[in-house]
Amino acid sequence: MRRATAAVVGIGEVPSGKFPDRSELEAAVLSAAAALRDAGLSPRDIDVVMPVGALASSQFNVDLVFSRICEELGMLRGATMNVQVMSGGASSSTMLAVAEALVTTGAARRVLVLHSDKVGSLPPQRGVDLFATTGVSEEWERPYGHNMNAVGAMTSRRYMYETATTEEELAAVCVSLRKWAMLNPHAMYRSELTMEEVLGSKMVATPLRSRECNMLADGAAAYVVASASDAEEITETPVYVRGHGSLVTHYSMSQDLDLAHLGFPEAAKVAYEESGLGPDDIHVAACYDAYPVYPLIAMDALGLCRGERAGAFVAAGHTSPGGVMPMTTNGGMLSQGHTGAGGGIAVLVEAFRQLMGKAGERQVQGAVNAVETASGGTWMDSHVTVLSKER
Repeated sequence: MRRATAAVVGIGEVPSGKFPDRSELEAAVLSAAAALRDAGLSPRDIDVVMPVGALASSQFNVDLVFSRICEELGMLRGATMNVQVMSGGASSSTMLAVAEALVTTGAARRVLVLHSDKVGSLPPQRGVDLFATTGVSEEWERPYGHNMNAVGAMTSRRYMYETATTEEELAAVCVSLRKWAMLNPHAMYRSELTMEEVLGSKMVATPLRSRECNMLADGAAAYVVASASDAEEITETPVYVRGHGSLVTHYSMSQDLDLAHLGFPEAAKVAYEESGLGPDDIHVAACYDAYPVYPLIAMDALGLCRGERAGAFVAAGHTSPGGVMPMTTNGGMLSQGHTGAGGGIAVLVEAFRQLMGKAGERQVQGAVNAVETASGGTWMDSHVTVLSKER
C-alpha cells in the first residue's frame, strides 16, 4: 500500500440533455468555474488545464487544444500548460492518472480537468455515423456492418453465455440506473423506467433493446487535482486517489480473447493492491456503462456482489437507492446521458461528489471509499481507480 499523493479538491457540472442553444464553450466555462468555486480557488491558482477531446465539433476540439479555455477563464500568463489527454470513455481514469503524476512530481501545482461536448444535439444521422464508426476497424470490421451497438450486443451475448445472465437481468441494470437518475437534477432522463418498458422497447442488436443502448446527450463536467498535502489546505473534503489499475486488451473486437471479462479482473487486482483496500472496504461503485453488460462485468471483477452473480445482484435491488452496494449513482450514460468521452467524466465526478458528501438526495450515508471503472472506444482498455476520503 502507498500513501496517496494526489487528491481532487473541487468538482463542477452542468445538466445533461439536449441543449441546442447552449454552446460547448458556455458549458465548459460553467462547469470549470463551478469546480474552481467548489474548491475555493481562482483561475490564477491553476497552472495546467487538461481538456478532454470533444467529438461533435472538430472546430471546438481545436479550440480546446489551443488554449481557448485559458483565455475564457482569465488564465493567460498564469497557466503554464494546456494539453489534451484523450482516450475516449477511458479519459476519466487516464486524465486523473496523468494529473496525479503532474502534481506528485511537482511538475504542476493544480490541474483543471474538464470536458464539454454536444453529441446529443447532433443531427440524428451524424450521431449514428459517429458511433457506428468510432473505434471500429476500417479494414476488418466496418465493411461488414460492425458498429457500436453490435459491440455491446456481442459482449452481452458472450457474457450471458458464460455467466447464465438473463435478458431480464440486463434490463434490471437500466432500471437501477434510472432510479438513481430520478434523484439527480443533472440527469437527462428522470421519469420512472420499468422492466416492462425496457423489455418491450424496440430490438436494436440482439439481445439489446433501444432502452439498453447509448442515450446521446450534451453535457460538461470538470474537476481540480492538487497534491495531497496541498489539498488539505484547500478544502475540508478532499478525495484522495489511492490506487489505479489498467490494461489494454484490443483495438479490434476479434483480437480480445475474453469479451466476458475484458481486462477488469487484472486492473482491479492492481488497483486494490496499490490502495491497500479491498472489496469489503468499498461503499460506492462508479461503473462505466453505456450498455448494461459493462457494469456487470466490472462488478464481477471488483468482487462487490457478495458471492452472487452480478446480474442477480442488480436484479435483487442491491445496487439501487437503499441497496447494499450503490452503483453508478448519477444514473450513468443510460440515464444521465452519454456525452461522448465525457460520459466517464460524469461518472467519476459523481464518485467524488459522493465522497465529498455533496450528492443531495442520492447521498450514500457513511461513504468513505469508492471504486471507479472506465473503458474507451469499443471497450479496448479497462481501468479501475480506488478513491477515498482517507489518505
